[in-house]
Amino acid sequence: MRTVTRLAGFAVGLAAVFGATYGVGRVVDRTPVVEGRHDAAAIPAADERGGTADRLPGGLLVSERGYSLERVDAPAGEFAFRIAGPDGRPVTRYEVAHDKRMHLIVARRDLSGFRHVHPELAPDGTWRVDTPLTGPGQWRAFADFTPTGGEPLTLGVDVTVPGELTEQPLPAPATSTTVDGYTVTLTGAPQPGRTSSLTLTVSRNGRPVTDLEPYLGAYGHLVALRRGDLAYLHVHPDGTPGDGRTRPGPAVTFLAEVPSAGSYRLYLDFQHGGRVHTAEFTVVAGAAPTATAPTPSGPAPTGGADHGTPGHGHN
Repeated sequence: MRTVTRLAGFAVGLAAVFGATYGVGRVVDRTPVVEGRHDAAAIPAADERGGTADRLPGGLLVSERGYSLERVDAPAGEFAFRIAGPDGRPVTRYEVAHDKRMHLIVARRDLSGFRHVHPELAPDGTWRVDTPLTGPGQWRAFADFTPTGGEPLTLGVDVTVPGELTEQPLPAPATSTTVDGYTVTLTGAPQPGRTSSLTLTVSRNGRPVTDLEPYLGAYGHLVALRRGDLAYLHVHPDGTPGDGRTRPGPAVTFLAEVPSAGSYRLYLDFQHGGRVHTAEFTVVAGAAPTATAPTPSGPAPTGGADHGTPGHGHN
């Protein structure tokens, strides 16, 4: 998967990843360092015209536009970090984006675990949250935010949780999955070089869900991670609640533009009955789009309190 992906609409600017070990809690310096690239940096990024882009895929740098993510010491069971600004001081002012000032997304390197949580900001600029890293393995943590007066950024850090873990293979591409009793079907596939429509349709007990509830300012919230280097994409759907045209289900449509082929893991968050649920799919950019109603296939359905995936949940 060696693509730079740009999404129509709410594409989030991306940034840095540096190596770190969970539990050590040391603060990293603000010198740009590139680690954990998984050879992506060696491959020129193609733009939509088949040329090369002048920036790396998101999540492969330690800092961007002068902002850096710094892990800080935290008690056991807590995850803490801060964002250092261009002046080297902790940032304490943030814009509200998608109903929150900070989105923290974590995923295992093999994409077998995923969580999306929202830390609390202390007066000294430190963000704290109950650790979303609930099992052993190599994790990637993404801080998705907009500093006041600045542009949207996503900074990343690799975190190792000690313990035995057998790496899981990426689930096969599928057009249907279940989570918490809901069935979510996918129509369409990202196509390199042009904007593609991805529609995710939610049903329960064989009936369409037509009363989805707004979550983070939309009826659906999508994170896409690219296999291998975990390039990060954070997208919202076409339309918003209350705009006079967007219906609260059963379908939520996203517009995505990818410049070249590759495999991605999609995580769709949706809220119904006062609870957030997450459906997961593997898609291949460049595969033939699904033209008819999809049928169940691929990995075993997820379910249960943690959606059947270690470290998967919401705060």
